[in-house]
Amino acid sequence: MKNYTVLLALPPLLLSLAAQAMDPAGTGAAAEPVTGEPMLENIRQLTFGGQNAEAYFSYDAQELIFQSTRGELQCDAIFRMRADGSEVRQISSGRGVTTCAFIAPDNRSVIYASTHLEHEACPPKPDYSQGYVWPLHAAYDIFRAGPEGKDPVRLTDSPGYDAEAVYSPQGDRIVFTSVRSGDLELYLMNPDGSGVEQLTDAPGYDGGAFFSLDGKWIVWRASRPAGDELAGYRELLARGMIRPGKLDLHIMNLAERKPVRLTDNGAANFGPYWHPGGRHIIFSSNLHNPEGRNFDLYLIDIDTRELRRVTNYEDFDGFPMFSHDGSKLVFASNRFGKVRGETNVFIADFELPDN
Repeated sequence: MKNYTVLLALPPLLLSLAAQAMDPAGTGAAAEPVTGEPMLENIRQLTFGGQNAEAYFSYDAQELIFQSTRGELQCDAIFRMRADGSEVRQISSGRGVTTCAFIAPDNRSVIYASTHLEHEACPPKPDYSQGYVWPLHAAYDIFRAGPEGKDPVRLTDSPGYDAEAVYSPQGDRIVFTSVRSGDLELYLMNPDGSGVEQLTDAPGYDGGAFFSLDGKWIVWRASRPAGDELAGYRELLARGMIRPGKLDLHIMNLAERKPVRLTDNGAANFGPYWHPGGRHIIFSSNLHNPEGRNFDLYLIDIDTRELRRVTNYEDFDGFPMFSHDGSKLVFASNRFGKVRGETNVFIADFELPDN
């Protein structure tokens, strides 16, 4: 069995070639169209095998950053690749587990969350005997590194979970999720980690926030448990977990700091991202299968609350992001996997409906 720590010590060129060896196609391959997806054209599969998700564009849409468990990796590391699927390379160290990576608008840095300062090994898997849960590793902190992952600098050092960080399109702020108050809330900070401001304070999980293109708004996923559900949420949170059974989308004008709820449909709605036009938000939901794993992408009009279904695959589609001109959509999907549950990154041309 190959020792992955040896692989991580390779020079950048050889490390890139080694990563591409795990992705033998090298560049994206045309994916078979799925009936009922008229907003998407020229769908291409960019990764092939393993677990690949949370792929996000660079500002110029020439590159993608994503997290992946592949090859000898036992938990997620951070990778970059060209937007055609070529030049795949691992940019995090492979120590600990990493998540939620994002490229600065000027492409001079990346941010991601990692546990490597406290634990070099992958953390244990959560106990799924009590149902599906998300682990909230207390060792997660947010780091800023060079564009290829060199010289990581720690931005957060509060006890407990700090993760789910993204830059604003202007590069002047970072929004992230933290448990520092005792609950999972949203915060803003400067790119150097200074000037932390709390944005939310309602009981329940607030996370996965993204900025609008003008940087004036954010959208995020949130749970608002009450009664026995709130007691259960707090009990799980104390053990470093949450159960994402019901999540709704919220938006906030950052000048006014007043949350506005967008959805209330009893489903798990997550992974929202603003269309650059500012009126629509794309997100993933099991709206048509609330007890199951059939997640599709939906588009919501924030003025009328009208919903349009974007994907129509029978399994999981999630983590969508538009390019900054709105012409491309990247997302993760179980479609066409060689084994059940395999998740890969796909890119497509996108056209917003006229009405």
